[in-house]
Amino acid sequence: MQIQSAYSSGLQGLQSAQSGLTQATIDVAKPTPTQSSTPAEPSKEVAQTDKVSALLAANESLRQGEASAEVIEADSETIGSIIDIKV
Repeated sequence: MQIQSAYSSGLQGLQSAQSGLTQATIDVAKPTPTQSSTPAEPSKEVAQTDKVSALLAANESLRQGEASAEVIEADSETIGSIIDIKV
């Protein structure tokens, strides 16, 4: 079993967050389906739910990106401390 470094884990998390945020913004920007002359209230509710889900996914991706950046920062500080100790 191979264990990834904190830096590569943080970088992978940032890339995943970026992909998730891109998909969420695409989902938010999609036009809502046009309403027909029949009662289309259920489809309107589904469209609103999809927009809310996409906005929540965008917020989740934002938080994932922030956490990944903190992982990279902690790795950088740890490596800096190790180098200072060894010098």
